[in-house]
Amino acid sequence: MPSDHPFVDFILDQLTPAGPVSAKKMFGEYGLYWDDKIFALVCDNRLYVKPTAAGRAYLQAALTEGPPFPGAKPYFLIEEGLDDRAWLQQLVRLSVAELPAPKPKKPKGK
Repeated sequence: MPSDHPFVDFILDQLTPAGPVSAKKMFGEYGLYWDDKIFALVCDNRLYVKPTAAGRAYLQAALTEGPPFPGAKPYFLIEEGLDDRAWLQQLVRLSVAELPAPKPKKPKGK
């Protein structure tokens, strides 16, 4: 079941004060970006954050992992704390800081 746009809007509203966050529709689901760096997926109205060491340390006992779609690597599944704006923003800041910069896009040739 694809994610609902109101759920994605809610997540973006929670995260927007943290920095330049946006969503892009991908195959009926959404990728969440900090500038050009993808840091999370929204699949089936659930938030999946890319795993990092800092994110793992921050989540501690609240850590739940699962694949966002069949065949995917496990991500941090964030179910609790979605209403806690400051907590969620800190998780994203820590995670984004550890993720590698996106690879430069190749120029489109003719």
